[in-house]
Amino acid sequence: MATSVTTNPSTLLPLELVDKCIGSRIHIIMKNDKEIVGTLLGFDDFVNMLLEDVTEYESTPEGRRITKLDQILLNGNSITMLVPGGDMPDA
Repeated sequence: MATSVTTNPSTLLPLELVDKCIGSRIHIIMKNDKEIVGTLLGFDDFVNMLLEDVTEYESTPEGRRITKLDQILLNGNSITMLVPGGDMPDA
């Protein structure tokens, strides 16, 4: 007796969603109160990410510090949240 597993075709695994974001802008919230917006070039199974055309936002006692970078390699262990297609809010 064979059993079949039914899956919803609209259900994506997390890494499949990240894979669909390659070449797109992505907003990343880090564990250290930094937020990063950039174009995702690639990632690995540990969600280490390579981004280009990056803007890094950091909250400091003096206010928000903004740093522009050509490329950055993020350690997946320090990522809290990914927002596909997201951009940094003005607030």
